[in-house]
Amino acid sequence: MPAIWQRHPRYFLIIVIIVSATFFLLSPYQSSLQTDPALYAATIRDDSLPARVERAERVYTRMTDDRRELIKKHGPTPADILMFPPDKDPWPAYTVWSFFPASFQCPHEVERIGSLGDGGKWTCGLSRLAQKPDCIIYTFGMNYETSFEAEVLARTRHCQVWGYDYRSNSFGAHIKNNYRAHFYSFGLASFDAHGPGDTNKLYTLKSLMEANKHTQIDVLKIDVEGWEFEVLTQILAPYIASGEPLPFGQLHLEIHTWEKKFADVLTWWEMLERAGLRPFSTEPNLVYQNYNKDRDTDLAEYSFLNVKGSNIFISDPPILSLDSDVL
Repeated sequence: MPAIWQRHPRYFLIIVIIVSATFFLLSPYQSSLQTDPALYAATIRDDSLPARVERAERVYTRMTDDRRELIKKHGPTPADILMFPPDKDPWPAYTVWSFFPASFQCPHEVERIGSLGDGGKWTCGLSRLAQKPDCIIYTFGMNYETSFEAEVLARTRHCQVWGYDYRSNSFGAHIKNNYRAHFYSFGLASFDAHGPGDTNKLYTLKSLMEANKHTQIDVLKIDVEGWEFEVLTQILAPYIASGEPLPFGQLHLEIHTWEKKFADVLTWWEMLERAGLRPFSTEPNLVYQNYNKDRDTDLAEYSFLNVKGSNIFISDPPILSLDSDVL
């Protein structure tokens, strides 16, 4: 019996053409070629601030997947990971800092504020504070190195800088008689201890904000020589429990990993992430390393953006008309 293509060659050819055209038009490759140019442009455009923040969050989420894979590769559990592997076989290619890259993209300009050596901080979007009328900066542990604070005061019109360090009696030489700079010889701690019998007056961040009648801090800078683990745990815990956003928009933090285990650092870091903190800049403290060559690279500077809530770095303020009505 003759095959169908021999008995009806025309009909068979038409069927072949229709089937082939269907496969061609429905293929993913062809669909991408047929994409409307306007639709394509919309998929890559991130002109708005929320779009830039959302894109940065997607990138950061992928990095957390990579972290889990790196732990499996060298662990396979966090308890198996060494902070700084010894110089011997099998020479695993990592240090503790490899697991915590600053992979969040700041949606504004990033620049170093303060000195290029010790004291300066990589900052996201300082321009957004230049004219902010209610700008508040808190800084802890300056020990007279106040180049960061001085530049913030110089480049903003209204920012009030509140500095605290129980080791010092004043700001450093960079700041002289500025009515927007307020210094106290207090320390930041995870508990309050500032009674008559306390030599070093210690306050929680909450207590200081209440005393100053502040509800929001734009930039929080902390260098408390290893106590950051306890201090930040105390600060963040109630906000994580309630789901409320943290009361600050940006955090500059020096992390000291002296005598820490990787599993403990990981748990603490994941707490920062749950609270909404995303690192956009990091650098090891090589000044410390230069003078402590027999130690591991225990210290690193990190800058974080808070991606929860509506702080000035992730959301635009409302535009006010001349009669102060919100547009």
